[in-house]
Amino acid sequence: MVKNITKKVLYIDDEPEMQLIVKTCLQTLGGWEVEVAKSGTEGLVKAEELKPDAIILDVMMPGMDGVACLQQLQVNVKTQTIPVIFLTSKWSLTERCRFSALGAVGAIAKPFDPLTLVPQIAKVLGWKLENSNTLN
Repeated sequence: MVKNITKKVLYIDDEPEMQLIVKTCLQTLGGWEVEVAKSGTEGLVKAEELKPDAIILDVMMPGMDGVACLQQLQVNVKTQTIPVIFLTSKWSLTERCRFSALGAVGAIAKPFDPLTLVPQIAKVLGWKLENSNTLN
């Protein structure tokens, strides 16, 4: 019997409500292991310690914003290969192009449908969902 390997995701966001919603969606619907960081600085530390399979990153945060956090992740040899997806209310063609140019593998707009969040993330990352609880 082949053991399923759970994906490990780090979610970086300063808003407690969003932390709860996203963590619950990813765990319940995706079956993924989710760790939350409350700031860009905490996210950098956790990314290095946990070595997640992906990082979901809010753009607008006090102190270190998502863009600065992504730039720091990219210069650290321990985190530079981790794919990053922005979860953001800043949603325009210009912003999406900017995020891509910065090295993010994708961006998902807030507000989002909690039932489609996992499939959206999986699609960007090329992950299969056959063992998830999503409503595909």
